[in-house]
Amino acid sequence: MPTGAEIQQYFTGVWQMMMGRADGLKLLDLSADGFWNSFFAIVVALPPLIVGWVAFTNSIPEAELFTTGARFGLVCRLFLTDIGSWVLPLAFLAAFAKPVGISDRFVHYVVASNWASALFAWVMLVPGFLRLFVPDAGELANGISLILFLATLALSWRLTVVALGKGAAIGTAVFFGMLVASITTLFALQSLLQLDIPGG
Repeated sequence: MPTGAEIQQYFTGVWQMMMGRADGLKLLDLSADGFWNSFFAIVVALPPLIVGWVAFTNSIPEAELFTTGARFGLVCRLFLTDIGSWVLPLAFLAAFAKPVGISDRFVHYVVASNWASALFAWVMLVPGFLRLFVPDAGELANGISLILFLATLALSWRLTVVALGKGAAIGTAVFFGMLVASITTLFALQSLLQLDIPGG
């Protein structure tokens, strides 16, 4: 399990990569242990994610959830959806890493992607807090979320290009492939877990 200082170091590393600096990779642990420890980023991301889940649950009319247990169940389904859309696309990439010629940089990408996802979760805490504590500021929160989402897409693209180190063309192809895989997984899990709640 990474220490607080190590997590800060990894955040610094992925930020440098998002700025186009390959030296950021030197701040990441790209060993076998570092690869598996990078999934601890999910735990690091949980606090801001929970804020978002609770805010979403609170936005649903009481009559549509009926009980506290139903609210907890909804939060659990949101957890499975978000974590599934985080991890499953990486498993998909693992299956195709060799055919597309990035197997030698797969670890670099996964480690960087995991810590970047945790960092993005904390960035999204601002609109999450707005939805949770100022429900009437929904439009403002949505506007901030959209701006931050577009910014994270641009930063993720730069991170992918640097992590793979195979040029912009391959980096862009992998970036869009993972984006499509993530969105597809998200929608599939939402449908499977029945998250299309009326009024939600």
